[in-house]
Amino acid sequence: MSFSSPLLLLTLLAVPAIFVYAVAVDRRRSRYAVEFTNVDVLAAVADRRRSWRRWIPLALLLLALATAASALARPNARLSVPASNRMVIFLVDVSGSMRANDLEPTRLDAAVTAMRSFLDRVPPSLQVGLVAFSSQPQVLAPPTADHQLVRDQLGYLVPEAATALGDGLAAAVKLAVSSLARAGVHRQPGRYLPAAIVLESDGAQNRGNLHPQQAARIARAAGLRVYGVALGTPSGSISSGFGINVGPTGAPPDPAVVREIARITGGKAYTARNATRLTSIYTSLGSRISHKTERREITSWFAVAAAVFLLGAVAAGRLIEGRLP
Repeated sequence: MSFSSPLLLLTLLAVPAIFVYAVAVDRRRSRYAVEFTNVDVLAAVADRRRSWRRWIPLALLLLALATAASALARPNARLSVPASNRMVIFLVDVSGSMRANDLEPTRLDAAVTAMRSFLDRVPPSLQVGLVAFSSQPQVLAPPTADHQLVRDQLGYLVPEAATALGDGLAAAVKLAVSSLARAGVHRQPGRYLPAAIVLESDGAQNRGNLHPQQAARIARAAGLRVYGVALGTPSGSISSGFGINVGPTGAPPDPAVVREIARITGGKAYTARNATRLTSIYTSLGSRISHKTERREITSWFAVAAAVFLLGAVAAGRLIEGRLP
């Protein structure tokens, strides 16, 4: 937390000053008590004054003054607020390596489960699109608020052939930009578009016209962040239809490519080596994309707290006074 007018925090010095003054007045009254000649009355008064309850109104009053003084300094804090993102494009790798079973039951099946979990956590108004890529990209669902439609399309994903990651990313960028343009949303200089691309891939490109880094620069120029999830383990392997493993190392992922794409576009990269971690990543992504951390002024919070403490001081004072004979 910080303050827009920190010099006004000097008004907090009034709090200890008032406390010292109150203690001094209380002690002065104690000295005057020796003038009583009636010992019984003096004992009763002294016992009552020694009770800690008599300090409750003063404590609440000092809290009210402290919070009011802090409010004058205009406090602000970093808060999680709804983000302006209105669109997310799922970009899913459906190359042959996605049938590797190092993530159970397969990389692709685990990815589909995680994406459905993501849809459970984002606002219903968020538009979601789906692009799949193997040897070439294919738009399976244009951006829509009908999340059930996207769920249904996810069920049709099956591993195919090669991996044209760069071409797939370029297609996702084109889809997002054109969809926003039809809605009258265009990129402002120096600002990101209210959309993001969520890439799901094992990262190993072996086909396509565009290199992944080239496509990432296209995304950056368009004002789109890419959040990349790299799937798999170094020992991941795929099998043929006859259950024979293909090669000793099978289908190792290339998370460095996914990290580089995220770095270039200003997004964030994740690595998932098991299905549990993958679901956790998508849970985090749902919050990250639909919310953002922003510095907001919270003066009103302190003003309300000061009012509550002040009312408490008045109520406590009247209650304690009412108990006096």
